[in-house]
Amino acid sequence: MWYHPGMPVLPLRWVLMRDPLGHFDAQALLCTRQERPPQQVVQYFVRCWQVEVTFEEARRHLGMETQRQWSDLTIARTTPVLLGLFSLVTLLANALVTQGRLPIRQAAWYVKAVLTFSDALAAVRSHWWDAIGLSITLCERNSVKVSRHALCCLHEAACCAA
Repeated sequence: MWYHPGMPVLPLRWVLMRDPLGHFDAQALLCTRQERPPQQVVQYFVRCWQVEVTFEEARRHLGMETQRQWSDLTIARTTPVLLGLFSLVTLLANALVTQGRLPIRQAAWYVKAVLTFSDALAAVRSHWWDAIGLSITLCERNSVKVSRHALCCLHEAACCAA
């Protein structure tokens, strides 16, 4: 039974998951709908895990839940925008993957086998900056030619970033 002060008592269905090879600790899942079969409870858990990963990546890379506003209304407005930004980066990165233009950035201390959101964010930024004319020409490595419009956009973004 699940009990919370001021709420009615709810019966629970417990599903115990154990790894037959013993690599992972046993884990108990609970569900307030006792009619759900154990396989479905586990499937729901797996589906929720994808959402948890999305929130963790949005927190880590986009600053969700670390906003500097004090107003709950402001936070309520910015959180959906950050999740929208996460979705937009993911969609743009997917387009880059299909074009074969999203490399897996490697660190000196370990090899990554799969893309991370950090890779996707860096590739989308690079693609956008190239698209607005911020690429360095091959013959002039120490100078960068930037259009007036691109410079104004960058100036605006840099001023508003903090």
